Amino acid sequence: MTGRVSAAIALALALGCAPAPDGSEPRSLQEKEFLNLPYRSQPSGFTHVVTSPPGKMVFLSGAGGTDRDGTMPEDFSTQASNTFQNLQAGLELAGATFDDVVKINYYLTNMADLAVLREVRSNYLNMDAPPAATAVQVGLGGRMLLEIDLIAVVSE
Repeated sequence: MTGRVSAAIALALALGCAPAPDGSEPRSLQEKEFLNLPYRSQPSGFTHVVTSPPGKMVFLSGAGGTDRDGTMPEDFSTQASNTFQNLQAGLELAGATFDDVVKINYYLTNMADLAVLREVRSNYLNMDAPPAATAVQVGLGGRMLLEIDLIAVVSE
């Protein structure tokens, strides 16, 4: 195969215009897929793999739990709610919603707060097909108990 033909096939595959390698129909370019590895147990609260159609990528820097006045509450639940509200505002600023999220990272100071985080998160994200997620225990600055960053892809 020539370099041009190989490049054209690669581009067609990337754009979803060619059949899948197994001969099946290409997946819809308008839908994200949330997949789990078949040889691992079903994860709780995240997905192993997320695929996304082409679109505008949106990267949100780490958001913490301050309220709109800049006050940091003491309790984790309020910080988590504020964090998701701050993320929602950032997504809206970029023309996106939580439905466009394909990757989200959680940074906690205490893994015991993970259940509360998941409860608050369920008010914002579709938990039938949650985005890929990572919970990492780290020390955060000040009284911050949680920080979240995310990536979204808005279909064009």
